[in-house]
Amino acid sequence: MKKLGRIKIAIIGVVAAVALSVPIVLAQKALTNRGARGDRHERGEGWGDRGEGKHGGMFRGLNLTDDQKARIKQIGDNSRESTKALRQDLETKREALRQANEGGTFDEAATTQKLTELAPLEAKLMGERFKARQEMLSVLTPEQKTQLEQKRAQFKAREGERRGREDE
Repeated sequence: MKKLGRIKIAIIGVVAAVALSVPIVLAQKALTNRGARGDRHERGEGWGDRGEGKHGGMFRGLNLTDDQKARIKQIGDNSRESTKALRQDLETKREALRQANEGGTFDEAATTQKLTELAPLEAKLMGERFKARQEMLSVLTPEQKTQLEQKRAQFKAREGERRGREDE
């Protein structure tokens, strides 16, 4: 009888270990997949299929000419290249911030210091992205700019409706 009890306990232990490990494995897989997308993005893959660069969704439906698509893609490529070192520096500092807060301890002074280092870099990157976006917009015709504004207004309306439903 005792032997049967030990076997049951062993089986329950194995089942529990498997049940507890599945979420961990799935979480690691999700992180690995996210990293793979990031790597693809860094290499410029995944965006170029539409011929409109990273901003393909923003410019989709505007009937861009091949020349406009090429110019927008070139602006995006130039921007990515010129901000590469800045983005790497930001990622290094973000990782340092994550590591500083691992282990269940929170050091407010260290966190504040790391966030203070991050802020000017984030602002600079935001400025560079804004500049690239403005360059891309300068490629559009007045009609295309009007269409883009209409798309943006529709998006904001849909987003407002979605958020309204979430608040209910």
